[in-house]
Order: sequence, then C-alpha cells, then structure tokens
Amino acid sequence: MTVRLERDGAVAHIVLARPERLNALTPEMMEQLAEATVALQKDREVRAVLLRGEGRAFCAGADVSTMKGLDVLSGRQRIQRAHRVIAGLANMDKPVIAAVRGATVGVGWSLALACDMILASDNAKFGLVFKKIGLAPDGAAAYFLAQYIGVLRARELMMTARMVPAAEGRELGMVNEVLPDDQLDTRAIELARELAESATFALAMGKRMLRAAIQPSLEAFLDFEAHTQGLVLQSDDRKEGVAAFLEKRKAHFVGR
Repeated sequence: MTVRLERDGAVAHIVLARPERLNALTPEMMEQLAEATVALQKDREVRAVLLRGEGRAFCAGADVSTMKGLDVLSGRQRIQRAHRVIAGLANMDKPVIAAVRGATVGVGWSLALACDMILASDNAKFGLVFKKIGLAPDGAAAYFLAQYIGVLRARELMMTARMVPAAEGRELGMVNEVLPDDQLDTRAIELARELAESATFALAMGKRMLRAAIQPSLEAFLDFEAHTQGLVLQSDDRKEGVAAFLEKRKAHFVGR
C-alpha cells in the first residue's frame, strides 16, 4: 500500500508511503486517501488524525507521468478524486494535523492546507509549481491560501511558482510551528495526542462554525475549480508542460 493507515490509541496516522518518488501522488494513492478520510470520519474510536509523508519529503505533488494522455473524462475523474480527498480532510469532524518535511508542492501542498494545523520541519519548502506543467492550482490551494495569506500574496506565489521556506511560511501565517527536523515527528504526535484527549465534539462544532463563516463555501469553490481545471487540462500548454517535464527539457508555452 502506498497509503498506510496506522493507529496509536485515539490517534490515526495517514502515511504517504512512496518515499522513492518523494510521495508523488498516483490516482491509486488519491483513491486510497479518499477511502481513508471516509473511514476515519466514521470511526468513533479515532479522535485526531496525523497526516505525514514517509522519507525525506511530505509530497512532491501529483505524479506527472500519470497525466499524459488525459482526456475530458479521465481529467474530470482525476479532479473529482482529488476533491474527495481535500473535502474529506477539511470537513472531518476531528482535528487533522499535517507533519511536513522536505518538498511540499502542488497538490501535496493542497493536502497540507486542507488540514487544521501544519507543523513543518525547518527543511520544508512549499511551492505552487502548477504553472511549470501548464496547470492552474488545484486541490483548493487557491481557496486556502487566499484565506491564510491574502489574495495579493497568494497571487504572487501562483504566478512565480517560487519555493517558500518553512520559516517564511510561518511568518506569512500558513504554518503553525517550525521545528528542527529531528523534533517534528515527536511534536506532531504529542499535539495529536493532546487534541485527541480534549473535548473533540466541541472542536468539531468549532470547525463547522469556522467553515460557515467563510464564503464561498469549500464545496462551491471546488465546483468552480473543477470547471476551470477541465478547461486547463485540455489546453496546449498543459500538454506541452507535461511532455517537457517527462522529457526533462524546458517547456515552450504558447498561451492557449
């Protein structure tokens, strides 16, 4: 399994377990993640969730090699699968913590942003690198970043695709804590256990209140994102971006 579910008392660990590819997400991994969020939401014995990556990276985004040859139907299915995961994490009625180290880019960053709290290693780096393969941000990254750091900064990160070190992420307000790499797992587990022992029903209601305070809703945004991504997936630039990535050359975009 490239996505593992582990139990530590009332804390469940979702582990991205493809370290040889920096936990780049395949469609099968997305399906496993979606199933995990559904199972954990229903499991009354689980009172907090910790999402982490195995090895030296949290998640290097989607596996680009699985994007070649996408058509309208398969592209739509890919988007819907990712949306099930994002909504499952964001709407879970229990605390969800992301423990992030190393590369956290593309939809990998979206996964972290969908969690309630992000703890980052001092070697973590975040990036909206979608434009490099001719894509717009997905996984509700634009939705979450507009809330956390404001539209102006979110726009800059999208347009430049620059990498954001963990310390800057903390300053911008999208990372809760930055820790030495050898302390990240210990602190994340400690926090998850602390939250699991608290009044988790009250926390669930508080999370619902915060969701109700945000307009548009995550679901409305995901519908809009699915529409725009369907257009982008069929663009010449997306096809060129994927081909250039796989052929390890500079992409030559034409703006359509």
